[in-house]
Amino acid sequence: MDSIELIHKYVPYNEQEEKDKAIILNCLEVYEDVFTRNNKIAHFTSSAFVLNKARDKVLVVHHNIYNSWSWTGGHADGDKDLLAVAIKELKEETGVVNINLMATGIFSLDILPVLGHIKRGEYVSPHLHLSAAFLIEADENDLLIVKEDENSGVRWILLEELIAYSNEPHMHKVYGKFISKIKEIKV
Repeated sequence: MDSIELIHKYVPYNEQEEKDKAIILNCLEVYEDVFTRNNKIAHFTSSAFVLNKARDKVLVVHHNIYNSWSWTGGHADGDKDLLAVAIKELKEETGVVNINLMATGIFSLDILPVLGHIKRGEYVSPHLHLSAAFLIEADENDLLIVKEDENSGVRWILLEELIAYSNEPHMHKVYGKFISKIKEIKV
């Protein structure tokens, strides 16, 4: 199933996801380049929210630009298979090999604000990430590696401590929603 179809079929969890989904669908209609960073206003990213088999830990990376522990993920960069993007980024950023998709579709749809920042010596203007997240299980015993050009650490942390590890206040709501959804669906 392609990503656009997954987005159309996605059942929002709450009002925030309902409104974000509507805007994401509108962006798909309005912009031809929404799957690339050529769109300086809004473009797709895809992330993996990764749990261990016991479902009590989450795999995080320490993001260099934001100086914060966060989920793995990255820009679609023209790839319309958002699940493939999430898995590629997960493996590149952490080194995990043994993974399983825990849900057949998108786990969360969010519009995430990105503040202006310097990346590779160039200023990147504020913009929006149209984020599709997938829920994935990984083997806690896989050897972890750091993708040094993007991250300065990789580790498993207790799921309940995730928000405390994030220096990005706008992500606290997103992570809180993830934790609530995981508890509700009892994955």
